[in-house]
Amino acid sequence: MYEEVKEEIKICEGYVPKIYKCSEGFDTIFYGHKITPEDQYEHGVEYSKEEGELVFERDFQRTLDAAERLIEERPINNTAKQVIINMVYQIGEGGVSKFKNMWKALDREDYGEASFQMMDSVWAKHQTPNRAKKLAEKMRGA
Repeated sequence: MYEEVKEEIKICEGYVPKIYKCSEGFDTIFYGHKITPEDQYEHGVEYSKEEGELVFERDFQRTLDAAERLIEERPINNTAKQVIINMVYQIGEGGVSKFKNMWKALDREDYGEASFQMMDSVWAKHQTPNRAKKLAEKMRGA
């Protein structure tokens, strides 16, 4: 399951070996890695794919840990878990935790309502509507 969601995230994020601004205006590199004060990346420098893959693996593990904290003991299926993991990778644990009505729907295993609630968000309407739509469709089919 995790290899599939990793590939999906990589496709959604795209790969850029130099610092760029994400849709929210943050300095970002590789597969959507938001640059932190601890990072030592410099503007204008192109970094290796190997470095990008290492950073992705660390980011994915943090994402997985965060998604598991959010999911807890909810009885959701693997497809819904993949959607949550992808969302957490993009907008973080705090951002996904704010989808209160989506979580209520997931508690009932109502994937259609969870999908609807995903689309009723700033994320879907203004940040990355195409990605949100793709993930909401996947959730609806869960």
